[in-house]
Amino acid sequence: MSGKIIYKEVGVDIDQANSFIERIKPLIKTTARREVRGNIGGFGALFRLNIAEMHSPLLVSSTDGVGTKLKIAQMMGKHDTVGVDLVAMSVNDVVVQGAEPLFFLDYLAVGKLEVDTSVQIVEGIVQGCLDAGCALIGGETAEMPGFYPPGEYDLAGFCVGVVEQEELIDGSDIRVGDRIIGIASSGLHSNGFSLARHVLFEKGRLDAHAHYEGMELSLGMELLKPTRIYVKPVLNIIKNFPIHGIVHITGGGFFDNIPRIVPNLCQAVLQRGSWPIPPIFGLIQKTGEVEEAEMFRVFNMGIGMILIVAETDEREILERMEKLG
Repeated sequence: MSGKIIYKEVGVDIDQANSFIERIKPLIKTTARREVRGNIGGFGALFRLNIAEMHSPLLVSSTDGVGTKLKIAQMMGKHDTVGVDLVAMSVNDVVVQGAEPLFFLDYLAVGKLEVDTSVQIVEGIVQGCLDAGCALIGGETAEMPGFYPPGEYDLAGFCVGVVEQEELIDGSDIRVGDRIIGIASSGLHSNGFSLARHVLFEKGRLDAHAHYEGMELSLGMELLKPTRIYVKPVLNIIKNFPIHGIVHITGGGFFDNIPRIVPNLCQAVLQRGSWPIPPIFGLIQKTGEVEEAEMFRVFNMGIGMILIVAETDEREILERMEKLG
């Protein structure tokens, strides 16, 4: 018997990884933009930035993950939506500054590469890139046996966008009397899941496969609703209206995110009851006896993005947003 050890025996299967790459190549090609150069598989991804028609371009970058929402995906055995979440968390952060997302890269870390599961994850990433209009130009799949238990994985993503310097949206144009327009979320998006999981499954011992009051989907599927991607409608609005500020309601909820762009001389005033709060938030609050202030600091409470606009533009922007769905 030979004493030689090969990589596969310690848990890393190179052939399996190559098979995975071949399966996702056609998916990735569907996200290509004309600026993309080269093919998947190079040491570095190539993207030709077209600045001929731009006066003073600024690159805007963002990186994020999906957090413990991945635990819900693993619990439900459904992996085709968390990739959308991954893209959404970065592209939504880029577009709030008025920037168009250009390209995206992903990082997938696993204990053991399960090709079918990993393909589902990439399918979600591809869908997210298509929804945002950006190209998936590269990524990394790290197989780390002994670091992640079987069936578990982690995701991170990286996005780069571009905006004209004079068109950057940073909140400096916000004035007293401006109006705040909230855009609906699809649910929890990708924030607050450590609290949600503790409240619903540890404290409340609720059934992920059961339906609860007001919800069309099972609890697990409700929690897995992918984060809404706001890129295309927001870019559409920016073309025709002066937007004074945009807020992505992400980690930190209302209390921590709105002050990031509101000038010190202004104070945001939100009208409670002016929008419907989805039932999932009520279930979390009731089950966990969570104080209302904590709910608004942790979760988006049904509002995923906020536009701050001049009072004179409010009605027309609302009408345009409704037409955009």
